[in-house]
Amino acid sequence: MARPCYSCLHDAIELVGRRWTGMILVAIFAGNIRYAEIKRAVPGLSDTMLSQRLRELETRGLVEREVRPTVPVEVHYRLTEQGQALAPVLDALAEWAATWLAPASPH
Repeated sequence: MARPCYSCLHDAIELVGRRWTGMILVAIFAGNIRYAEIKRAVPGLSDTMLSQRLRELETRGLVEREVRPTVPVEVHYRLTEQGQALAPVLDALAEWAATWLAPASPH
């Protein structure tokens, strides 16, 4: 492993590792997605927490929010180029989790 910028690594882990954030990103990787679709894709996630995390991700430049002037108004979320660049990271984490954190089979 290359010698990382430790403060950068810390910031990245704090951002992506916050509760619910990783799963919200995974849900948005599906494409242009609406708020309710994200909520359905992440069971147990409250409206307050989803709104807060989406604002954080938008502020940090990982997610874009598009308000469509329909009746009723539709709000769609999609990953920015910066957010899409996390795909191999999340894939690697998913692979690691499947290998090392998989539930034990019953005896």
